[in-house]
Amino acid sequence: MAMRETELLALLRELDDPERLEWPLHYDRVATGLAFSGLVARLEADFGVSCESERDTQDSSEYGRVHVPADATVCGTRIVVCASKFGSLAEVCADNPGAFLGTDEAREEGALDPSDLATVERALAELGYVSVPEELLESDYEGSSALESFARRPTWWTRFFGTVW
Repeated sequence: MAMRETELLALLRELDDPERLEWPLHYDRVATGLAFSGLVARLEADFGVSCESERDTQDSSEYGRVHVPADATVCGTRIVVCASKFGSLAEVCADNPGAFLGTDEAREEGALDPSDLATVERALAELGYVSVPEELLESDYEGSSALESFARRPTWWTRFFGTVW
């Protein structure tokens, strides 16, 4: 069962540590990498294709991204799954983060099929990731970290997926 927006905001605030912008206090790089490898393998199996991935992103609170190729999706739009170094947070995007105002807009514009989204969301949930909607991540950041030097308008995405140096 997906978390409600109020629960997700509470989780984001809980994970926000102004002393640790790039990764949390007890960050386990190896465990995060293994979990991410499991996500890549699961998406490859679910979509029946090889998925490109970027991992261990430097100077960022994002760990990595998995790209489900456009030709493997119903609508012919690539799906990008971003994984944070914080609390197994994940974001699902059509094409790229910010290409649409979120998965709702992507579906409305015919760029994201609900069954493809459900496949990705199911994989995330079963692997222990917390999927945070892009719409929520793009809302104004209300935490205690000093993010103004990294973004003109800090968002929750800036905090948990953006460049922090």
